Amino acid sequence: QVQLVESGGGLVQAGGSLRLACATSRNIFSMGWYRQAPGKQRELVAGMSGSGSTNYADSVKGRFTISRGTARNTVYLQMNRLRPEDTAVYYCNVVLEGYGSRNYWGQGTQVTVSS
Repeated sequence: QVQLVESGGGLVQAGGSLRLACATSRNIFSMGWYRQAPGKQRELVAGMSGSGSTNYADSVKGRFTISRGTARNTVYLQMNRLRPEDTAVYYCNVVLEGYGSRNYWGQGTQVTVSS
């Protein structure tokens, strides 16, 4: 059974930084970080394809960076210059090597940015 474990969320002041991590026991092929604020739909924040190309929501470009750990079983989201509107529950979503196109979700981690 595949499990994803997220960590790194918390409370931070506006302008601060956090780094989220998502770990699994399998190698990750492609990944994405999503977020969902109260009363809003879940949205893609950042993604990385199997070839390493990245894409970001316009609202986080230049502030957030998605990356993969050297062991290929961990993904990160470095979040800098955080804003109150970044407050949400953040979820990782991954496609694993050898598991076809099925994707898996992390349990979510709360990020709260105070003004």
